[in-house]
Amino acid sequence: MSIEDLIAECEMEMMDKVEKFKKELTSLRTGRANPQLLDNIYVEYYGARVPLKQIASISVPEPRTLEIKPWDRSALDPIENEIKKVDLGTSPQRQGDIIRINLPAMNEEQRKKIAKMVSKMAEDARVMVRNVRRDVLEKIKKAQKSSEISEDDYKRHETAIQKLTDKIIGMVDNISQEKEKEILTI
Repeated sequence: MSIEDLIAECEMEMMDKVEKFKKELTSLRTGRANPQLLDNIYVEYYGARVPLKQIASISVPEPRTLEIKPWDRSALDPIENEIKKVDLGTSPQRQGDIIRINLPAMNEEQRKKIAKMVSKMAEDARVMVRNVRRDVLEKIKKAQKSSEISEDDYKRHETAIQKLTDKIIGMVDNISQEKEKEILTI
């Protein structure tokens, strides 16, 4: 594998870490209803555990209300039971063949707690990006030690990887700041 391929792979891995971080953030409550709050809910349906969004439509009729309408009425009970297991700060209410979740307004303490969680998740994402950088630099260092590349090439590639790392960490920081701002805004 060439060094350029290694750097391209490094960038892909780092971007994967950013995407994972973004996906984790979608499961956090921000004070507004968001169908992605229910992304991690799996329901027992005809003997298999399936994601909620595969067996029901999820809509946001009001800013703090989620509405779940299963395509099959027999899924109502299992869906309601799984939603009760998730800590959304409220209980689901059944209205005919629709399940409604009215999310309570978040107080300042809850907002700060969630903002702290965002900071921790961002730090975890930065650590994962730095680990990718470390692994790639080790591979390039091995290539330099085995005389596959020169010292100058090593330094050039090291600088390129550091710039890439700084760019990706900057992205994580921006995403984190936007999410914290969204959470702390009433």
